[in-house]
Amino acid sequence: MRNERVMRLRNELEARLLEFSVWATLLIAGLGVAFGLMARSPAILFDGLFSLADVAITWLTLKVARLVAMQGDDRRFQYGFWHLEPLVIALKSSVLIALVAYAFLSAVNSLLKGGYEPEFGLALSYAALVALISFGMWWWLGRQAERIDSALVGLDLKAWLLSALITTALLIAFGAALLMRGTAAEGWIRFIDPLVLAIVTLVLLPLPFREARDSYREILLISPPDTDAQVRAAMAEFVRRHGFLDYRSYLSKTGRACFIEISVLVPSDLSLPITAFDAMRAEIGEAIGCAGPDRWLTIIFTADPEHL
Repeated sequence: MRNERVMRLRNELEARLLEFSVWATLLIAGLGVAFGLMARSPAILFDGLFSLADVAITWLTLKVARLVAMQGDDRRFQYGFWHLEPLVIALKSSVLIALVAYAFLSAVNSLLKGGYEPEFGLALSYAALVALISFGMWWWLGRQAERIDSALVGLDLKAWLLSALITTALLIAFGAALLMRGTAAEGWIRFIDPLVLAIVTLVLLPLPFREARDSYREILLISPPDTDAQVRAAMAEFVRRHGFLDYRSYLSKTGRACFIEISVLVPSDLSLPITAFDAMRAEIGEAIGCAGPDRWLTIIFTADPEHL
């Protein structure tokens, strides 16, 4: 009961954090689109559209977080809704990859056409304001996220850091453009905005690729090598110590849930009370670690090799 209560409180906190993040991101998206149009800056407009896409996916993430909190309460999804977490992360990563790639090609096209000069005063005001909001959200959300272990909140935390770094780069570039006026470098001002956009997108592109790679590994049920090695090491020692004949282990990770199934081959003439097998299950669970409501551990003892 205590584990269930802790898990419920964690899921409620997760949902509140994501909901607050949605509203803050929506504010930044609105500022980005408005200032981007007024300042005639594709770099700022991209930042706003990037945030707008993040709002849509973060809203979906919030819905998933609330579904995950209902684990075990739905007869159709009796293992819960853990599998939706990597699906949401994969969707978010794919959308961001497409958006970043389009923005990069647009920036390169602008550079080849001779660049453009936006209204740097408005652009500078936007970059300063959004950088302040983003760093503030990243700091506050990071402190709150320390209380829970959530892949969804962790992903949102990375998104806030990215937003902060993007707008900081814009702030530096727009400030440099204003300082270049009336100097010998004034002719390069037209290239500042598209050049910054191209650099920012190149920096951003590997990040959603990594998120997509990790989420698709979970969708395809590829066993995490570190956890698999930990399970195998624990079972090899367990089988050796108790004199059992063999074992098989199967492992998959979906979202925050870890599913482990172990079959142990025992001698056919072995006769032990059920309490002894229960004690050995507890021993295996302790040796494997990662105990908690997110770990689904199934251990079978059999004398038939066909059941391994």
